Amino acid sequence: MSELKPLLLGSMFAVLVVSAALAQTTIDVGKITCDRYILDKADARTVAVWLNGFYAGRRNDTVVDTKQLERDETRVAQYCMSHRDMVVMQAFEAMAE
Repeated sequence: MSELKPLLLGSMFAVLVVSAALAQTTIDVGKITCDRYILDKADARTVAVWLNGFYAGRRNDTVVDTKQLERDETRVAQYCMSHRDMVVMQAFEAMAE
């Protein structure tokens, strides 16, 4: 049993190191393509909230309309379905026009 302890501890350490290496802690929204936005559902909501806040800040709008946020998230995803190579920020701007 004592022979297995180093092996077990080494394996656990390796899993933790790999997990930490794979965890993404920052997102450069200016580089996210529509394809990535559609495929990565986990970050789609975060990106939609960020985009909504970014453009609201440009307009000096401090009100968060959660219903509009949901609509924007859906609209961006729909727009991105037919513009998969476009950067998601450009898609958001194109929708606003």
